[in-house]
Amino acid sequence: MTFPPAVRACLWSYDLSVLDLEHDKTLIITNVLNYGTKEATEWLFSQYSAAQIAAVVQKPLPGRWDKKSLALWSLLFGVTPELKGRFSNTYALRSVG
Repeated sequence: MTFPPAVRACLWSYDLSVLDLEHDKTLIITNVLNYGTKEATEWLFSQYSAAQIAAVVQKPLPGRWDKKSLALWSLLFGVTPELKGRFSNTYALRSVG
């Protein structure tokens, strides 16, 4: 898979030649939603369904999400993240501001 430049910037620490859209979708979705530009998120929505993206937001990878990004995307998708690790205190997510 050849990723567009805006998406490659979100996945800078990974070997893009071995990433697979289906197998690595949680990683790809997480990084693009955290670090992506409008162009990168448009690409993301062209590759994955809203349900697939919402599922990743609902079960965030521990330690991989910026609190503000997770708060934004959970609000936009209308899901409540199942918080673990550093987000286990749900008040911490609600008090972002």
